Amino acid sequence: MKKRFLAVVLAAVCAAGIFNGCGSEEKNGYTIGISQFAVHGSLDNCREGFLVGLAEEGIVEGENLTVEYVNAQADPSTAGLTADNFVTKKVDLICAIATPSAMTAYNATMNTDIPVIYTAVSDPVEAGLAGEDGMPVGNITGTSDALAVEEQLKMIRQVLPDAKKIGIIYTTSEANSISTVAKYKELAEAYGFEIVDTGVTAISEVALAAADLVSKVDCISNLTDNTVVSALQTVLEEANKKNIPVFGSEVEQVKAGCVAAMGLEYYELGIQTGKMAAKVLKGEAKASEMAFEVISEPRLYVNTAAAEKVNVTLADDFVAGAYQKFDEIVVE
Repeated sequence: MKKRFLAVVLAAVCAAGIFNGCGSEEKNGYTIGISQFAVHGSLDNCREGFLVGLAEEGIVEGENLTVEYVNAQADPSTAGLTADNFVTKKVDLICAIATPSAMTAYNATMNTDIPVIYTAVSDPVEAGLAGEDGMPVGNITGTSDALAVEEQLKMIRQVLPDAKKIGIIYTTSEANSISTVAKYKELAEAYGFEIVDTGVTAISEVALAAADLVSKVDCISNLTDNTVVSALQTVLEEANKKNIPVFGSEVEQVKAGCVAAMGLEYYELGIQTGKMAAKVLKGEAKASEMAFEVISEPRLYVNTAAAEKVNVTLADDFVAGAYQKFDEIVVE
């Protein structure tokens, strides 16, 4: 009876995971949590690419990888609760997509050994996730989608040789957007532009901000601001009423109706991030010792249908030089 009682207790302890060495079975694969801040194409592409990057390194969902995915719907409090929940579940790694998710994941894991790998964070230094040398401030690293602001300004000047004022809508609580607006203002004068910016605090404010902005500017340059991108069709609707061209920051915005972008390929950024995560999961590297990485070169994306809609003529050589060209507006 005593032996039987001890066997029952030992079985219960093993089931609870208190001992790692119970029986002959070891942990089968990895569990990661993916916290995505908002629903929009570029972040979706990051997530898809991230899983591909892991798979290319032998970590495959459904085989040796379990993925728990939560979208915060652009709500910072939901992102925070998501990170806390992942910590409670003791996942092996958190992938945080976009700056607010990265910041909340970092805060939630600060007193744990759970690594965080972020992506689509425009300015990790400004967000407090890395030092000026690019090295992590904790057990967190990833990839930056810092916008090619100077290349974007050159492109806008090429398309609109007489334009003077560029409008930008941004979310005042997004550190990435604040630093990007500052970069635009720093470089704009060299290309003969003035930046007219307007801040919002919620998606409900975007329509009014856009309606006001289109009466003051010659064009709008849309950032990768999570809240504003979620309301991109609202911005385009107001701009189209006034024949004001909107320039995007990545391919999905161009597909959806922006005239052009010197943008990043977020799918490739995701793959790059997945490969970083694989190194951490396999024990080949520590997140705390890996500098954040950036994608190499921006690419030109053009939508001729969007240009026609606002009466903008695109030169043949400009269109021919695009990495990708679209002749219709596709809203998903």
